[in-house]
Amino acid sequence: MEDKKLVKWLLLLLLLPVVLAYFSGDQYRYPCQDPANWEKDFCKMPICDVNRTCPEHIFKGQRDPRLGPPKNEPNTNPTIPAQPAGIESISKGTNCGK
Repeated sequence: MEDKKLVKWLLLLLLLPVVLAYFSGDQYRYPCQDPANWEKDFCKMPICDVNRTCPEHIFKGQRDPRLGPPKNEPNTNPTIPAQPAGIESISKGTNCGK
């Protein structure tokens, strides 16, 4: 009898997070993560700068990856710095590429 009760509680505890995740729907942690809100006042400076929820803060200077590359700009990676002049390339090991 005690084992059946324990199994029922175990199943309930295992199914509860799955059910909550399934029925929670698509939600954003911050309202400015939703592209539909980007043009609203609370997602523009200086209002969103106070609590650091601007799209620039949330995506750390990058576009939302779900929107794909921008149509008017070439796809470049600004995080890779250019190599300073006068420094030759250092060769890497065989497993790291050259």
